Amino acid sequence: MEVDSSMIASVEYDPSNHVLTIQFRKGRTYQYQDVEPEVYAELVQAPSIGRYFLEHIRGKYNAG
Repeated sequence: MEVDSSMIASVEYDPSNHVLTIQFRKGRTYQYQDVEPEVYAELVQAPSIGRYFLEHIRGKYNAG
């Protein structure tokens, strides 16, 4: 799903595997493992998706 963010272009979530995929505007894509559905819901509803990512996802989940 495309999002309104200067940092992030799109996000996708696989609820069966708890994998959050984030594509950044600079072209890189990362898959974050073991992300709870609530975190994904909060991310896409956040007033600032980039800020939410920095505060609640980056460095807290394994990325590949």
